[in-house]
Amino acid sequence: MMRARLGGDRRRGSDDDQGSVVAEFAIALPAIAVVLAVGVGALAGASRQVRLQDAVADAARLSARGEQTSRVTGAVTAAVAEASVDISSRGDLVCVTASAPALLGLRVNATGCALAGGL
Repeated sequence: MMRARLGGDRRRGSDDDQGSVVAEFAIALPAIAVVLAVGVGALAGASRQVRLQDAVADAARLSARGEQTSRVTGAVTAAVAEASVDISSRGDLVCVTASAPALLGLRVNATGCALAGGL
């Protein structure tokens, strides 16, 4: 009979542990939210970088063919709205450099060059 009584006491003792589980969850939940937010931010920044790099490569080819500056700049700003664009010559190359804001005040930069006079 003593065993049945001890077993019953052990079950009652588990009620005390339920409060600590809730406290651990309350601490872990914000940490998980921060990790998810940082991960989503990193993916968004990487996506913006890829779009900007692709747009700069297209703009460099347009500029090398002799297109108007407004069309070259428009090719970049159509892909990444707030991008600032700079077009320069480096010997036989025409280079387009762009910069755009990303999350948390960071900026992404991309440069693309094409042979001047190319088709």
